Amino acid sequence: MTGDELRSRTMRAVRSKDTQPELIVRRLAHALGFRFRLHRKDLPGSPDLVFPARKKVIFVNGCFWHGHDCARGNRQPKTNADYWFAKIARNKVRDARALEQLRNTGWNTLVLWECELKDLGSLKRILENFLTRAWDQQTPELQR
Repeated sequence: MTGDELRSRTMRAVRSKDTQPELIVRRLAHALGFRFRLHRKDLPGSPDLVFPARKKVIFVNGCFWHGHDCARGNRQPKTNADYWFAKIARNKVRDARALEQLRNTGWNTLVLWECELKDLGSLKRILENFLTRAWDQQTPELQR
């Protein structure tokens, strides 16, 4: 198998739903007693977790795929770099548009990054704060 074939096979295995980071958040939210819907296609961006009664949604983003500014998100592709830079830029625009549309229709949003999920205590506090308290859309990171 050539390097291109191996890379192609690896990329096909990357999932957009039911990823390990998403499962971590789902298990913790459920353990905290919160019930949710998954991947509502009728909402902009098909949020990973939807809490309809609370009018809140959570996106669980992979750092590389969504262009986070952490070490994992800032990795430079070794091959086909122009393609990947353009793809990640499109993803960031698409994500921003979906968040804006959700907020404009009265939904509270939270974006969790893959790198934030290592500290389960902190993640638990973030989820509890987001799901039980009023959430300031303009500065959610200040309330974490």
